Amino acid sequence: MTSADSASTEGVRVTAQRRRWRSRGYLVTMGTVLSLAGGLGLTVLGLGSADQAVASFDAASWVWSRSKGEVARINGVTAKVDTRVDVPNARGHALEVSQTDRFVILRDVNTGAIGSMDLTTLQEFWNSSSSPGLGVRVALDEDSAFVVDTVQGQVQQLDPRSLGPIGSPLRFPPGITGGVFDGKGKLWIAAPSEGTITAIAPAALPSDSPGSDSAAGPSIVRSEAVAAASHDLTLSTLDDGVAVLDRTTNALFTVRDQAEPVKHTLPLPGPGSLAPRTDGQSVPVTVTDSRHVYVVGEQGVRADFTVPGSGDELQPAVAWEGYFYVADSETGRVHVFDSTGKAQKDITFRKPGGSLELDVREGYLFINAPGSSTARVVDDNHAVRTVDKYADDVLGGDPPPVKADDPPPPPPKPKKPVQSKPGAPRNVRAAAGNAEARVTWQAAADNNAPITRYVVEGAGKVFQVGADQRSLTVTELTNGETYQFAVHAVNKKGDGPTRTSNAVKPTAEVPDAPTAATAEAKPDGTVVVSWPAANGQGLEIKRYTVTAISEGGSAPIGDATGTSLTIPAGQLEYGKQYAFTVVSINERGAGSKASPVSGSVTPFTTPAEPDGVEAATVAETAGAVTVAWQAPADNGRPISKYVVTAGGKTTDVTGGTAVTLTGFGAGETVSVEVRAVNEAGESQPGTATAKTVSAPKVTITGVDPGVNTAKISFTVDQGGGKASCSVASTGGGGSASGSCSSLSVSKLTGGTAYTFTITAKNAAGSATATNKSTTDYRYGIATCNNGENGDTATYCDKDVTGRNGNEIFSVTQQDNDKQTGWAKPGTRLQAYCKKSGEEVYAYIYNSEKKSTWWVQVNYSGKNYIPWAWLNLEGGDELADLPAC
Repeated sequence: MTSADSASTEGVRVTAQRRRWRSRGYLVTMGTVLSLAGGLGLTVLGLGSADQAVASFDAASWVWSRSKGEVARINGVTAKVDTRVDVPNARGHALEVSQTDRFVILRDVNTGAIGSMDLTTLQEFWNSSSSPGLGVRVALDEDSAFVVDTVQGQVQQLDPRSLGPIGSPLRFPPGITGGVFDGKGKLWIAAPSEGTITAIAPAALPSDSPGSDSAAGPSIVRSEAVAAASHDLTLSTLDDGVAVLDRTTNALFTVRDQAEPVKHTLPLPGPGSLAPRTDGQSVPVTVTDSRHVYVVGEQGVRADFTVPGSGDELQPAVAWEGYFYVADSETGRVHVFDSTGKAQKDITFRKPGGSLELDVREGYLFINAPGSSTARVVDDNHAVRTVDKYADDVLGGDPPPVKADDPPPPPPKPKKPVQSKPGAPRNVRAAAGNAEARVTWQAAADNNAPITRYVVEGAGKVFQVGADQRSLTVTELTNGETYQFAVHAVNKKGDGPTRTSNAVKPTAEVPDAPTAATAEAKPDGTVVVSWPAANGQGLEIKRYTVTAISEGGSAPIGDATGTSLTIPAGQLEYGKQYAFTVVSINERGAGSKASPVSGSVTPFTTPAEPDGVEAATVAETAGAVTVAWQAPADNGRPISKYVVTAGGKTTDVTGGTAVTLTGFGAGETVSVEVRAVNEAGESQPGTATAKTVSAPKVTITGVDPGVNTAKISFTVDQGGGKASCSVASTGGGGSASGSCSSLSVSKLTGGTAYTFTITAKNAAGSATATNKSTTDYRYGIATCNNGENGDTATYCDKDVTGRNGNEIFSVTQQDNDKQTGWAKPGTRLQAYCKKSGEEVYAYIYNSEKKSTWWVQVNYSGKNYIPWAWLNLEGGDELADLPAC
C-alpha cells in the first residue's frame, strides 16, 4: 500500500463521521425521455437484487465513459469500480449524471433521453419531456429533484421515484441560470434580466405511491437583488447559501443563511466564472482568458495565482478541503494549488478525450475523464489514486482488450492571436416606449479578448449591460423629448469605439406586442421565428425586433419588416436551446412590450466533417482495409450512423467509429469517404486512402555455404501484410522457417551442389526465389605429436616401416599392402565421408584418441586415414560427416 492509500483509507472514515456532504445534482439536463428499450437502453451489470451496498454506501460516485457507453460506480474508499452499467444507446454521446445516495439520473445530451434508477430497489423509471440540447437541467438533493428550464424560466419539482411532477411550476423571467442545491437543501436560481437570485425550498415527497400527484409544491424562501437588470450573473452554491458573480461589474456577492449579502469588488481582467458548487468558506473565481484564479474570503481577495500553460480552455477552479483544483480540458491536466496559491503536484490524464468532470461527494473529490478509461479519487488529505473504470473484476467486465496503436501526436498549437480593444457594436437601435426607450445592439468583435460588458450612455446617465444581454430598457424618460444612446464594448484591453443609436421620442402611442411567437429549427441550420401582425393602434408597424433567449442570456438577434425572421445558420449555437420574443416598432419609432416567449427550439444542421479519418491495410486479411475516425460535432442532433464509401460500395456504421471493409483486389489502392448522418442529413466527407495487401516479393541477396549448413540472406516486400517465410533445399537437404531476412539450412553434405528456394506467404498470396550454391568441403589436420623422450620423441617425424601415425590406406584397416602414403603432421586434408573399420589408438600422440572410424580424404585420390590421426576442423565432430 502506498502512502497515499494509507492516508486516504484512515482519513475517510474520520471524515465520514464528522461530516456528511449532501449530494449535489447540478450536472443533468432534462430532455426527451424514451422507454427503457428505446431510450438509453440501460442495463445494470455487476448487481444482484440483494446487493444493497449500492444504496447504503455513501462514499461513491457514478461516472460516465463515453466511448464505452457505460456508467461506473467508484467506491471512494477503495478507489475501485464495483459496478458497471451499460448504456449502449448513449455510446459516443455526452451523458450527464446526477446522483444522491438513493437515486441516479442519467441524461443523454445528444438525444435528450433520460432515466432514473432507484438504488434501493434497482427499479428504473422513465418519462417524457422536452427536446434535446443544453438549456434545461435536472437538480437532485437527497429525495428532492427539480427540472429547471433555464430558457423558459420555469422550475418544476419532480418525484425522483417516478419523474412525475410535485405541485405547480415556479415561474421566473426567461433566461435564468443556476439550478444548484446548497449544503442545506435549498435550490438557487439567478435571473440576470432582473439582477436577482432566489432560493427555493422543496416540498416533501408524497407519502403514497410513487408518481401520485401532490397539491403541495416547492416554495420561494428568499430573494435578493444583487445586480442591476441585464447584468450577466453566474452562481456557485455554498454549504449555507450561494456566491453570485456579477460578471458585468466584477462584484462577488456571498449570501449566507440568515445573513445580509456581502459584496466584494474584484480586480478581474476579464469575465470570471464559478464552479457550480464551492466547498468551504473561500470562493475561487477563475478568469479563463488570463488563466488566473482569485480566491475570495470573508474580507475580500485573500490569494490569487496564475495557472501555468496557455490556451483558454480552463474550467472553473473547484475548491476542496482548502485546496483548489483547476482542470485544463485541452491538456488533460488538473492543476492543484494550496490555500495560499502555491502550486502542488498536477494530476494528469494521458488521453482525457475532452473536458474533465470534477465532483465533490461524500468526503472525496472525484475527477472523471469521460473520454478516457480512468478516473481519479482525491481524499481529504489530497492523496490521489487512479481508478480503472473498465475494471473486469466485477460482473459485466470485458475480456482483455487488444492494445491499439497510439494515435499520432496532435498538430502543434497555433500561436495565440494578438488581443486588442473590441470593435464597435453592430446595429445599435433605439425604440421609444411610454416614458421609456429600449436600446438594442448586436455583438461587437471581441478582437481575441472576451467582452466583459457594454456601456450605454444616454438621458444623462451611464448604464452597464452584460456581454450576453445586449439590450437595455431606460425608464423615467419624458414623453416628447428626443433621446439618443451611445453604446461601446469593453474588454481587458480597454474600451472600444462607440456607436450611436437613432433618435427617439418616448410616447404613449405605442403599438401592441405580437400576441404570440413561434420558432422552428430547420435542418439547414436556420431558425425561423414567426408571429402574427401586431396592432399598431392606428399607426403603421415599420419593423419587428426579435430577441433570442438562452440560459443566462437575452440578446437581439435580428429585425424584420414582415411577420417572420429567418436567423442564418451558425448565428445561434447548435445543440443549445433558445426561445424568442418579438417587439413591434411603429412609424414613429415607438416600440411595444415584448411578445410572449416562444417555445424552445434547438438549432441543428448536418454534422461536422468526421475528424482524423485514417485508413490502413489489414495485414491479416486479403482485399481489406480498416477505417477509423473521430466523432465530429453532431451540430444539434445525435449522429445516427456513419456512411462509409469505398470502391463503389457503401457501408452503414452504427455504434462505433471504425469499420473493416473487404472485397477489394490484392494491392488495390482504396479511396475512402466517411460521412456522419443526423436528422439533418449527411456531413461533408472525411477522406483517406489505403492499399490492400499485395502478394509478397522475394529477392535473394546472398548464400553463405558452410560444410553442412548454408545461410541464405534475402529481402521480402511484404506487400503491406505480415509474411511468413521458409526455405527448402533440393537433393536431400534440410528446410527451415522463421525470419524474413535470413534463414539457415542444416543437414547438408559438404561439397554438394544445392538449389535453395525461399518462399514468402501473406494473406494475398505467395512468392518464391531460388539460388544455387555448393557447400564447402570439410577439412581435417593430420595430427601426430611427438612425445618427450626416447623413441616417442621422434615417432611422428617420418614414415617408418611398421605402424606410424598419419598413415593413409585404400581400405579401412592398417594393411601394409594397401597403404598409399603418409601425411606429414599438420597436413590439411579434404574430408569426404566416414566409414567404420579397424580400431586405431593414437596413444599419446593425439590425445589418447581411439576409434573404429576412418575418414575418406583427398590424398592420391580418395583414400582413408584413421580418425584417430585426423582432427576435423571446426570442432572435430565426426557426426558432421556423411557415411561413405
